[in-house]
Amino acid sequence: MAVRGPSMSPTLRDGDVVLVRFGAKVQAGDVVLVRWPDRPGQLSVKRAARPAEDGWWVLGDNDHGSTDSRTLGPATVLAVVRARLWPRPRRFRSKA
Repeated sequence: MAVRGPSMSPTLRDGDVVLVRFGAKVQAGDVVLVRWPDRPGQLSVKRAARPAEDGWWVLGDNDHGSTDSRTLGPATVLAVVRARLWPRPRRFRSKA
C-alpha cells in the first residue's frame, strides 16, 4: 500500500510503500491502516493512541498536517503496518 499525504511525517512520507498485516492485534503506539465510519471509501494510515467505544482513537504523527480522530472521531482499524518496503526498508514497532 502506498502512503499519501503528510499526516505521518516524519515516520512515513508521501509515496512510501508499506506492508500491512490484516487481523493483527492492535496495541497503542502501533502504526495502523484505518477506515472512518463517516468516510467509508477512504483508507488512512495513522498511529493507534487508545481504544475507544466505537473503534480506536488514532492520530497522525504530524500534528499540523493530519486529519485524524480529533476531527473524525474513532476509526476502525483494518490492519497493522509492519514495515516500510520502499524507499528505505524498515520494520515498525509500537511506540507505546
